[in-house]
Amino acid sequence: MPRQKDILTTGEVAKICNVAPRTVSKWFDSGQLRGYRIPGSKDRRIPLNSLIKFMKSHNIPLDGLQSGRTRVLIVDDESEIVDVLEKVLTEQANYEVHAAHTGFASGVECEKFRPHVMLLDMHLGDVNGEDVLKLVRDNGELQLTKVIAMSGKLTDGQAHQLMQKGFDGYLKKPFHVRQVIEAIEEATAIVY
Repeated sequence: MPRQKDILTTGEVAKICNVAPRTVSKWFDSGQLRGYRIPGSKDRRIPLNSLIKFMKSHNIPLDGLQSGRTRVLIVDDESEIVDVLEKVLTEQANYEVHAAHTGFASGVECEKFRPHVMLLDMHLGDVNGEDVLKLVRDNGELQLTKVIAMSGKLTDGQAHQLMQKGFDGYLKKPFHVRQVIEAIEEATAIVY
């Protein structure tokens, strides 16, 4: 199953940044872009987190990192919701979808899957949704992950407060699948 690469070649970095591979080599050789050389070779490798830091510091748009299928992680302890969302988001929207049923499992899955978007139920049995958000935001490897809160128990005022706390969207349960797809598209279309 494909997943986002953690280590990139100069050619891959060039495509992401929309520059020539030679330009990437110059960035690397001058020390602006951190990475390493393959032993016994002139080939360079750039860790994804180094590239993200470089792109942010030089105001290079990060949208080049969003290539391929959108990866969505559903975090909800209600199996019926997870099953329906997984099926519909995979079949109708062609997203790559993984699921976790606990906050702990979501952390493990984030490390492996590196989702573009996390659909996060705010009322998990083992951990508060805001704690999961904090873990995502504190992890340098997940800086591009958009977190959309899901709940049927919050007032409109509480939902608005979630946005101020750093969530990238909110879905009120029960929702239509079209609303979920629109929320994902809106979150991933944000310009940095």
